[in-house]
Amino acid sequence: MEAPSEPFLSRPVAPAKPAPEEPGSHARDMLTVGGVTKRFGGFTALNQVSFEVREGEILGLIGPNGSGKTTLFNCVSGALPPTAGSIRLRGEEIGGLTPDRICHRGIARTFQIPRPFRKLTILDNVAVAAHFGTNQPNTEAQARARAREMLELVGLPTDPLAATTLLGAGGLKKLELARALATGPTLLLADESLGGLDPSEMHDAAEMLKRIRRDLGITIVWVEHIMATLMRVVDRIVVLDHGEKIAEGPPLEIAEHPQVIEAYLGEKIVLA
Repeated sequence: MEAPSEPFLSRPVAPAKPAPEEPGSHARDMLTVGGVTKRFGGFTALNQVSFEVREGEILGLIGPNGSGKTTLFNCVSGALPPTAGSIRLRGEEIGGLTPDRICHRGIARTFQIPRPFRKLTILDNVAVAAHFGTNQPNTEAQARARAREMLELVGLPTDPLAATTLLGAGGLKKLELARALATGPTLLLADESLGGLDPSEMHDAAEMLKRIRRDLGITIVWVEHIMATLMRVVDRIVVLDHGEKIAEGPPLEIAEHPQVIEAYLGEKIVLA
């Protein structure tokens, strides 16, 4: 059985409000994607995709299967080099850098399908990320302390002997998140954090992302297919279809966008 997590807010998820800005200031761009194109031979997976992620916001990235969302995450995180275009983190070009160098610059990523180190304990899984995922070397003691902190944050056991076999689908998603957070990111790429979860776990995972933004000050780009939940959490949404951006805007606007409804949603989503 998975250890019970810390209870979250019990009230329904309300439409998201933009991250607060200091009086007289404008939110800075954390990530700038400019004209990014990715080709695999004769197939173009991304075609001239451009958008900005503002510091302190939660940006939703949506689109049908095969629209290019994962390919874009792969380009931003360094798993794939872009064929053309620019990817800048706080104004610094990172397109084409290796994943370790991008991680050390402050971008962490979760994966749609969690793949923990099965022979390591839950704590050691996160400690490995804390030890190798930062640009400042940690001692073993520091890495394990950081791991305990992140496990407590996501509601997983910190027992040094607890095995990953204790975790169900929801627990593995939390472990994936804890490993990403242990690297100390300023920008989190969250890939389908709700996949395979029941409604209660979905609510908890959505609240967790809001809490990470609020308590840790981490900017988030969230790929998700559970639209009713995503649209109540994010500040803005970018929509991809066949490798191209077809829309960008606040959730209420995207929920009523004719091209988005035709390409992906199928019908309007009514937000409370």
